[in-house]
Amino acid sequence: MGIAVVGMDSLSERAAMMRESLQKSQTITDDVVSILGSFDSRLSALETAMRPTQIRTHSIRKAHENIDKTLKAAEVILAQFDLSRQAETKILKGPHDDLESYLGAIEQLRNSIRFFSSKKSFRNSDGVVDNANSLLVKALSKLEDEFEQLLASYSKPIEPERLFDCLPNSLRPSSGSPGHQADSGPKIASTNHSERQNNDLENAVYTTPTLIPPRILPLLHDLAQQMVQAGHQQQLSRIYRETRSSVLEQSLRKLGVAKLSKDDVQKMQWEALEEKIGNWIHFMRIAVKLLFAGERKVCDQIFEGYDSLSDQCFAEVTASSVSVLLSFGEAIARSKRSPEKLFVLLDMYEIMRELHSEIEALFKGKACTEIRESALGLTKRLAQTAQDTFGDFEEAVEKDATKTAVLDGTVHPLTSYVINYVKFLFDYQSTLKQLFQEFEKGDETNSQLASVTMRIMQALQTNLDGKSKQYKDPALTHLFLMNNIHYMVRSVRRSEAKDLLGDDWVQIHRRIVQQHANQYKRNAWAKILQTLSVQGLTSSGGGSSVGGDSGSSSGASRALVKDRFKTFNMQFEELHQRQSQWAVPDTELRESLRLAVAEVLLPAYRSFIKRFGNLVESGKNPQKYIKHTAEDLERMLGEFFDGKNPSEPRR
Repeated sequence: MGIAVVGMDSLSERAAMMRESLQKSQTITDDVVSILGSFDSRLSALETAMRPTQIRTHSIRKAHENIDKTLKAAEVILAQFDLSRQAETKILKGPHDDLESYLGAIEQLRNSIRFFSSKKSFRNSDGVVDNANSLLVKALSKLEDEFEQLLASYSKPIEPERLFDCLPNSLRPSSGSPGHQADSGPKIASTNHSERQNNDLENAVYTTPTLIPPRILPLLHDLAQQMVQAGHQQQLSRIYRETRSSVLEQSLRKLGVAKLSKDDVQKMQWEALEEKIGNWIHFMRIAVKLLFAGERKVCDQIFEGYDSLSDQCFAEVTASSVSVLLSFGEAIARSKRSPEKLFVLLDMYEIMRELHSEIEALFKGKACTEIRESALGLTKRLAQTAQDTFGDFEEAVEKDATKTAVLDGTVHPLTSYVINYVKFLFDYQSTLKQLFQEFEKGDETNSQLASVTMRIMQALQTNLDGKSKQYKDPALTHLFLMNNIHYMVRSVRRSEAKDLLGDDWVQIHRRIVQQHANQYKRNAWAKILQTLSVQGLTSSGGGSSVGGDSGSSSGASRALVKDRFKTFNMQFEELHQRQSQWAVPDTELRESLRLAVAEVLLPAYRSFIKRFGNLVESGKNPQKYIKHTAEDLERMLGEFFDGKNPSEPRR
């Protein structure tokens, strides 16, 4: 019990202590709350007191930030003003001394314009932009002047000698040819057509001339670029066209190119016109392969990056020069046709075909369309005129009515003219094939050329047949035809025409030559051979006759024999006199014909003398009748067909 009481007392004490502690804690809590409440009031008062100061501090900080921004903006603006002043100084000075720096100043001026245009809040921005734009206009004007001056300074006509140095060796003038001639220019070395083909000039090396120094081209490009960017493209084109086109025309004039109208061509003598055409062919080659090629190179470098502008400027620069060159070709193609013009027409057609691909490449683009079409149009017109001239020639040969007398029966000028004409045609085989292909479809160009050649040959034969009828002596008629057809056959056999016309043509016409030779012998010698025949020599009485021991003159009348010798002498001497004036120009044919006559005449003469000579030799004056030995006749036959003038002494 005692323990229990003690325990209760202990718990009570502890509980009392806890109550006391709790009361103290509550008191402390209340005191802390009271103190904290007092702090809150004070802090609120302090915050109220500090708020104006905070507001002023924030304003000051913002003001400082704005000042910094304004100073930085001012620095940028001032820097732009400074750069603009520097650019203005350089621009006013001009581009001549330092073009690169000048172009940099223009770019800086453009940057300044863009900068101030974006600063609409800047009160004076409009004035600054207006001033900068005004300065830029002046700068671009000076730029135009510099471009024009620089281009003009380095644009000089190119001398012919420099152009000739750019040609392949085979096309350069010979050392003995004249230099500059005001009317026709330097004469250019020429080769015949077949030689030119063999030289394969289409693959020859040409060196493009330097028209403007390479170091100047980048400067001109930079100037042109600035003008294009500024929208001054028209002014740029005008300056370039006026400067370069004039220089190009002067270069061609120095070379010898002159504008000729159709009337000028019609009035010109053929020899002079032929020379002009030959020069024109060389001028076309030089113009396209050297001058126009050089001009295109310059144009592309100056206007690099502006293809359409480059094409336009090139077209404008070359238009006048191309027109002068093509107009001469047009005048020839449209002039009155004549056979001798065929070959120059083919030459002109050839050069246009040769240059076709280069013309297409140089004159590319829409701006050059008219020039390309003009060149192609001339090519087709030359082809058409050449073909028409071909047809005219065939008709002219058949209907040739020239009264040129060939008294000695030799080769007629028409024959040599036509044969030479045909031989020249074969130098143009590839060209003629191209020409036929212009109008015919298919690959039968060889047969077309053969057909045309055969028709020309037949037309010539037809004409010769007509001309042969002018001779009163049938023997001379056949000699004339023999000479002319033999000339045709020989010429064909020695030329490329043989491959085209074929062996059959050659063999047929060789037989025709032999037929005319036989007809000549029959007509010229049949009558005189009759005087050496036995027929009609037997006496019918009244006349003296002598029977030789051998009976060789059995029953022959001395008077008739004498008469036969006299007739033979007279006829032979007449034949000798006349036919020694006739001509067989081919040596082999002449000797063959003499031999053929001798083979018939001399045996007959020897036989006649052997049989009847004793009737004359036993009488008075035998030399009056037997005037010639067989050897004399053979010698005199050697004088036949020499084409001697009657006044020439006999051999």
